[in-house]
Amino acid sequence: MLVIRSSRLSDLDALMEMARQAGSGMTTLKPDTEMLGQRLATSEASFAQTIPPEKRDYMFVLEHTEDSRIAGVCAIKGAVGLTEPFYNYRIGTLVHCSRELNVFTRMETLYLSNDLTGSTELCSLFLLPQYRAGFNGKWLSKSRFLFIAQFQHLFTEKIIAEMRGYQDESGDSPFYEGLGRHFFKMDFNHVDGLTAIGKKSFIAELMPRQPLYVDYLPQSAVEVIGKVHTSTQPARRLLEQEGMHYEGYVDIFDAGPVLQGRVSELRAVRDSVLAVAAEGLPVEEAAPDTEHMLVSNTRLDDFRMILTRAVPGATSVVLNPAELAQLRCQAGDNVRTLTLNTRKTSHG
Repeated sequence: MLVIRSSRLSDLDALMEMARQAGSGMTTLKPDTEMLGQRLATSEASFAQTIPPEKRDYMFVLEHTEDSRIAGVCAIKGAVGLTEPFYNYRIGTLVHCSRELNVFTRMETLYLSNDLTGSTELCSLFLLPQYRAGFNGKWLSKSRFLFIAQFQHLFTEKIIAEMRGYQDESGDSPFYEGLGRHFFKMDFNHVDGLTAIGKKSFIAELMPRQPLYVDYLPQSAVEVIGKVHTSTQPARRLLEQEGMHYEGYVDIFDAGPVLQGRVSELRAVRDSVLAVAAEGLPVEEAAPDTEHMLVSNTRLDDFRMILTRAVPGATSVVLNPAELAQLRCQAGDNVRTLTLNTRKTSHG
């Protein structure tokens, strides 16, 4: 059985292995023992509420309970850019016109911006290849939204997710090769690694402050602005189903899109239901009126979530003894539920 739970310091070895497999371009999940250890310590303090909400970094793991193997990870950062700069490019437009010459041109530009500072960030989503089956990836990604729905007061109204930018078959970033390399004079992976360990001041020191004309870039770089890594396309679709969208902000290194949403407009916030757990027999797979549902407990200090079948929208959810045990709940306890899939009756 699989369960999503709050991370612990003892998950470090498993996360290191995961980070090695994640590859380049995933800034928040690097195989650095010190960095990951610090993140796990911050995560424990976040769930224990011993640090302020804006400094929190909630990490969740997908655990295979039979052998305690960690199959995946995801995270939510309370607020970005408050202790170190948080940069993006904002795509803008400059208009040049001359009545005399009858010329009117619109030019796309890239502005170095800190506009998204202070936003809550979804990050660090990774699932081991052998577990990329069934609903595991979808569930892991969407679990964060149910957590936010339960604990809305801990998050800012704006929520963002930086998506991994496009890389070619050799692992190079066409955008970085066409722009960043001219300023940083180092390989993409080296720059990516420096930002991962918090050395971001060099960005401000080396990047031009004035707007950059997109048309000056090589065509190979222009074509990938706002485009995600091939393996990231499913993750982007899942986030968009939950109420996130692209508003013209991209990563300064690989030009991956930054998705944005408002917490109050997320599907999980609108449609999740606070229900009461009841003990009973497992629901049959083909039982009428049931759907795959995310079901979580309501405890911040020991947050846990399972995927099961239940009747959507019901104020009582029947769970078998094993499911109750995984949630560390008893009959009569409150649980929060959300359909795994977007329902046709959902708003918007």
